[in-house]
Amino acid sequence: HLYKTPPLCPAATLVPNDHQKQQLARSCVIPHLGTLGICILDDFLGTDLGRGVLEEVSWLHGSGRFGAGRLAGGLSSVPTVRGDQVTWIEGSEDGFPLLGLLVSRTDRLILSCVGDLGCRIGGRTKAMVACYPGNGSGYVRHVDNPNGDGRCITCIYYLNYGWDSRVSHGGLLRIFPEGRNRVANIEPFFDRLLLFWSDRRNPHEVQPTYVTRYAITVWYFDTEERARAKERYMGKVNALNLSDFNSSGLCGGLISGRPRGPHTPL
Repeated sequence: HLYKTPPLCPAATLVPNDHQKQQLARSCVIPHLGTLGICILDDFLGTDLGRGVLEEVSWLHGSGRFGAGRLAGGLSSVPTVRGDQVTWIEGSEDGFPLLGLLVSRTDRLILSCVGDLGCRIGGRTKAMVACYPGNGSGYVRHVDNPNGDGRCITCIYYLNYGWDSRVSHGGLLRIFPEGRNRVANIEPFFDRLLLFWSDRRNPHEVQPTYVTRYAITVWYFDTEERARAKERYMGKVNALNLSDFNSSGLCGGLISGRPRGPHTPL
């Protein structure tokens, strides 16, 4: 059985003020994540702002700042496993005001929901701007956070006009919700925001893509799980450093004590 597409929330941009937009989005995010583990908000920024974000992303892509996406643990990707090109932005850099606006609005949406989601949000990653270059590249089935690294909610914003995976574009995001005999097929439509749980509840894949496909992803951290992940990381760092000291008399290896990956407090 398939969800051809999970239930859609009404267009937030049709509501006249920011408070009502947030209330409308919140009324969808909480029940949909709670029952389906997935939520879709179409027309998240509106056409004009969405076009501005696309222009900034297109400029970034043409600037040569993108590099191959990496696999879990920071390993170099293999094109047959993960074929996108990515760059990371904070959202406060000069020259990208609309990317900053997107990140800010996503932050506000998540923070307006946290009291009812069963997790305590205490930070997020930088925004990962990704491009599948349209050469049949995709990303095989995987879980964003399989081992408790603290990532709780995945938010993906899409920037692709006139997308139709059934014709020749490909690039469908397919989610395999845990414990269900159905999948969710998500078209990466322009100005669509997708949210889902980052852990093992939502294995997913990006199917082969045959035209340029843009997406911007931010992951939000659960405070307690992130703290436990840092403790595990520090334990490994200390064990490695002690091993180096015992074997060579030098304290080598990892010394910074900082977890990998960009992290921004909210």
